[in-house]
Amino acid sequence: MQSTVTPTHCPYCALQCGMNLTPAPDGTVEVSERADFPVNRGALCGKGRTAAAVLAPGVRLTSPLVRDEGGTLVPASWDEALDRIAAELGRTRAEYGPDALGVFGGGGLTNEKAYTLGKFARVVLGTSQIDYNGRFCMSSAAAAGIKAFGLDRGLPFPLEDIPKSGCVILVGSNLAETMPPSLRFFTELRENGGTLIVIDPRRTKTAEQADLHLAPRPGTDLALALGLLHLVIAEGRVDEEYVRERTAGWEDARAAAMAHWPEYVERITGVSVPQLRRTVRMFCEPESAMVLTARGPEQQSKGTDTVGAWINLCLATGRAGRPLSGYGCLTGQGNGQGGREHGQKADQLPGYRKLDDPAARAHVAEVWGVDPDSLPGPGRSAYELLDALGSDIRSLLLMASNPVVSAPRAAHVEERIRSLDFLAVCDVVLSETAALADVVLPVTQWAEETGTTTNLEGRVLLRRRAVTPPDGIRSDLEVLHELAARLGVEKGFPTDPEEVFEELRRASAGGAADYSGITYRRLAEEDGVFWPCPAGEGADGGEDALSGEETPTVHPGTPRLFLDRFATPDGRARFVPVSHRAIAEEPDDEYPVLLTTGRVVAQYQSGAQTRRVAELNAAAPGPFVELHPRLAARLGAAEGDPVAVVSRRGRAVAPARITDAIRPDTVFMPFHWPGEGRANTLTNPALDPTSRMPEFKACAVRLETVET
Repeated sequence: MQSTVTPTHCPYCALQCGMNLTPAPDGTVEVSERADFPVNRGALCGKGRTAAAVLAPGVRLTSPLVRDEGGTLVPASWDEALDRIAAELGRTRAEYGPDALGVFGGGGLTNEKAYTLGKFARVVLGTSQIDYNGRFCMSSAAAAGIKAFGLDRGLPFPLEDIPKSGCVILVGSNLAETMPPSLRFFTELRENGGTLIVIDPRRTKTAEQADLHLAPRPGTDLALALGLLHLVIAEGRVDEEYVRERTAGWEDARAAAMAHWPEYVERITGVSVPQLRRTVRMFCEPESAMVLTARGPEQQSKGTDTVGAWINLCLATGRAGRPLSGYGCLTGQGNGQGGREHGQKADQLPGYRKLDDPAARAHVAEVWGVDPDSLPGPGRSAYELLDALGSDIRSLLLMASNPVVSAPRAAHVEERIRSLDFLAVCDVVLSETAALADVVLPVTQWAEETGTTTNLEGRVLLRRRAVTPPDGIRSDLEVLHELAARLGVEKGFPTDPEEVFEELRRASAGGAADYSGITYRRLAEEDGVFWPCPAGEGADGGEDALSGEETPTVHPGTPRLFLDRFATPDGRARFVPVSHRAIAEEPDDEYPVLLTTGRVVAQYQSGAQTRRVAELNAAAPGPFVELHPRLAARLGAAEGDPVAVVSRRGRAVAPARITDAIRPDTVFMPFHWPGEGRANTLTNPALDPTSRMPEFKACAVRLETVET
């Protein structure tokens, strides 16, 4: 084991906090602060501090597993496991065609692995059926950003700009628990005289820090944004010059907003008219202001329109494409941004190119050395892919995801996974999904491999290998290389991450997410590089520009987008007219309460890794149902009593947590746990028509007491 200190980044959320790793003589790894990284400036949450615990041999997988004739997963050699996967994938393709093969990726994969997975699906398997769990994360914000700005990057400015703004509206984010080190930027905002407005149905730890907390009914964020824009217009606060010079489509958006007068919005949302007026005043009076959204408004069947309404508010007030102002999305997963930029999303090719664009296909096909016509077209989105398992899709290769816990309507998804002819899973632990597989491959983790990720700011970072993986562990790149060779493709799937990144640079060159000017050398010397970062001029995109050797014309990267023009053909941002509509499943007499879901500070996503860390489990040992005292009294439930939450899709049971920090018409459940407390047993897979994101954040339920 190495004994030096290695500067690297946390494996969890999209902050990608800087940290140092130091291997100890006893085989453990020490995590320490790295104060020089500007995103977290040394601060780490509990998940980051304990991240090295999952590296321990007793926690993680150390041998391939193959299901024997008796149905038990037993240790196997790598050759046996890989041969079986290749044989089953080949059999399925020969018998049912390439689209009977599915590939499901994850937002935690490095850029190199996400890129190679997309290439493997399209070049080796020839399937269109690939997507990833990032579809559940911020696809609605991405779709709205592309409509309005012509480009999707989570934040169009670095986090360091937040404390310098005059006002921030934070919509549907509890960052004090989901990404705690980021809270200091908002604390500094208030210390500098700026104001923070938090919009959330719950009085979260983040909301407690706010100057103003609005608690709308879940699923009504669209109406709220439209009501605020109505008041901006009625009070004469529109930046007419900005709208005239830098936008298009204002009149239609204006007309749509004017149909949402304050009293109407108050009835829909539960937010009072005085609160609406105060919000407008706080947002409009400073010289600069921002709107930041997260999963609350995005994970809805109208999430794209909802985000679009918040963008419209920014555009009407001249708060986009100006210093210290703008709309941004707080990405959730560690590489949620980069994970969708380079090809593991159903409709995209590397560089954020569209799969149905002939020019994009031709460019990427040339880099890959294949005929553009051989590339399949767009496939199913994540939930639709999972829903097709066992019928249209007969075999699935899954990497770095745990949909048995994380997918909406999870009991149905689990049933579809069980109905597959064949399932192969690559993971670092035996997750609930991996436990259902026919073959499980143990792969390297963040600290055992080098690779790049792209954080919520669009900052491309280098994660460095700090420790040697245990014997019997291989990287995902090695897995894809071996499977490609067994399926007849001997070249084009290197195992060295830097070699993969060099190809990724060429594939992304000229695309919206252009990484061609970024090299491992630069990433090692800088605090990351913001995309777009094209190769230096003067080399014409040729060998010198992509060789890794810096030239006098090297591009510095783009920390701040849209200051001169937006990424649309005419450089103008687009207003998109939207109107309020109900969630897919409103409460009724049978299911009279709304359920919303989210995270707690000590667990992460499906909990596959964090639930294996003793310190984190001690802090958050299991699921719970958060409900208002009035609702608890009607139910006859006391603190800690088991409560059943029932939707049209299933039933979950967890202890009651009674608090007046939640609306009386709403209950909250965290989604990190499997079993009877699995929150996603209940959630609604109703999809946004544009982003295809499911409606995790609002569905109708009823509550029942449970006999003990």
